[in-house]
Amino acid sequence: MTARYIAIDWGSTNLRAWLYQGDKCLESRQSEAGVTRLNGKSPEAVLAEVTQNWRDSATPVVMAGMVGSNVGWKIAPYLPVPASFAAIGEQLTPVGDNVWIIPGLCVSRDDNHNVMRGEETQLLGARTLSPSSVYVMPGTHCKWVQADAEQIHDFRTVMTGELHHLLLQHSLVGAGLPEQQTSSDAFAAGLARGIDSPAVLPQLFEVRASHVLGNLPREQVNEFLSGLLIGAEVASMRDFIAHEQTITIVAGASLTSRYQQAFHAMGRDVSAVPGDTAFQAGIRSIAHAVAN
Repeated sequence: MTARYIAIDWGSTNLRAWLYQGDKCLESRQSEAGVTRLNGKSPEAVLAEVTQNWRDSATPVVMAGMVGSNVGWKIAPYLPVPASFAAIGEQLTPVGDNVWIIPGLCVSRDDNHNVMRGEETQLLGARTLSPSSVYVMPGTHCKWVQADAEQIHDFRTVMTGELHHLLLQHSLVGAGLPEQQTSSDAFAAGLARGIDSPAVLPQLFEVRASHVLGNLPREQVNEFLSGLLIGAEVASMRDFIAHEQTITIVAGASLTSRYQQAFHAMGRDVSAVPGDTAFQAGIRSIAHAVAN
């Protein structure tokens, strides 16, 4: 009989768990008990709650994400890149009986200091689902990863998502705005501006000035700013990608569409893999090996 195992994506604010038998998902659960929201409970207690009636001591649990950080259950050391994909599943950190945390990845050079947690598991899945030379992983902190079939060679982080949120919610750029509306035209206009002028710092206050002066509808600031930042990100990272390298975007549908538009505007074709699909494929590959 194919072994059962449990895969968990345990981030800062949320936790998602899947019960598998082989490649079949039997059940999934979600919790708001991220590692920064345990509300006095121990990680062991939260794990027991979320996996209730799922496991006995022989059922392996493999976890990825901020659960392995310095604010999580236990620090799962970063693997320095270049790192083989195989090493990710071979250097798990035990935290209990048949319970492991997947390591993160790090770069520490004079020209690049970077870390990731959670994305390494998505990379494992994306490598199988869409083999590429470069993986672009949008989100709060977008990861740009250089890899081949065997190794992760390098990566960079661009804080596009967080900067967009901070500017809209906590700066003068977004102060006093009405409810925001979806606008493909505003996004496209911002995208073109960001691609043409990726040195974006001088342009940020212009976003406020544009809607104050009536040149940008106040309901479309979110969309224009999103385009501006994504365009600037993709343009500023163009030297990270050689002309002959293939690119895969690993993200949800909305962000994938926005980054595809940016790459197409720069004349680059890209493939795409849903982020959840990549994560589950990656963590299953590790958990399945542990279970068998």
